[in-house]
Amino acid sequence: MAEFVVEFGRDGRPVEADGRLDAPAFRRNHQAIRAVLQRYLAGRSGDVIEAGSGTGQHVVDFARHFPDIVWWPSDLNEQHLRSIAAWRAHAGLANIRPPLRIDLSDPAWRSEPQDGSRPGTLLAVFCANVIHIAPWRVAEGLFAGASRYLRADGRLFLYGPFKRDGKHTALSNAVFDTSLRDRDPEWGVRDVADLEKLAASVGLVLVEIAQMPANNLVLVFERTKAV
Repeated sequence: MAEFVVEFGRDGRPVEADGRLDAPAFRRNHQAIRAVLQRYLAGRSGDVIEAGSGTGQHVVDFARHFPDIVWWPSDLNEQHLRSIAAWRAHAGLANIRPPLRIDLSDPAWRSEPQDGSRPGTLLAVFCANVIHIAPWRVAEGLFAGASRYLRADGRLFLYGPFKRDGKHTALSNAVFDTSLRDRDPEWGVRDVADLEKLAASVGLVLVEIAQMPANNLVLVFERTKAV
């Protein structure tokens, strides 16, 4: 069952004294998401940006299970950034960097954290539950930036609800989509075909569609292979 969008910290759930926020969906989907990443990232090293980290729980889980990768969480919401920083401090993992403040609508969204360092060319970009609660220009910026910053063997992982061939994959997703568009006409569940076209325009190609719990998917994109 798709969940209605909330801003973490304003959803009525308690906030830890150190600022850590909790997303119940994390406990339901993190293992399934990590299983997809495992197929592509196990034994690899490099920099990975999580675009739109929300509470920060996913990046801690990823960092714990992929210790040779340097993880760069990010968000635009100030309370989310505080939560990410708090989860980072709570976890105490050396391979999580301070959160970046990133606006994905800007194709040049890779920015510098407060300590002055920055990620190198990226092994991957992971983005969950963002592009359906944002204008289409955010998806355009996400893909353009991924194409710009991913290394030759890099991949973009996109998690969330999606339509396929113009149709919703579940009634709950259709209801969710209506609620999003009622809130903001520029929001809405995106169609896989539209994202494939967007990817192709920046030199990326869809290589896997992985079924997830609660009628969600993980879409995996990589660079178009030269003929």
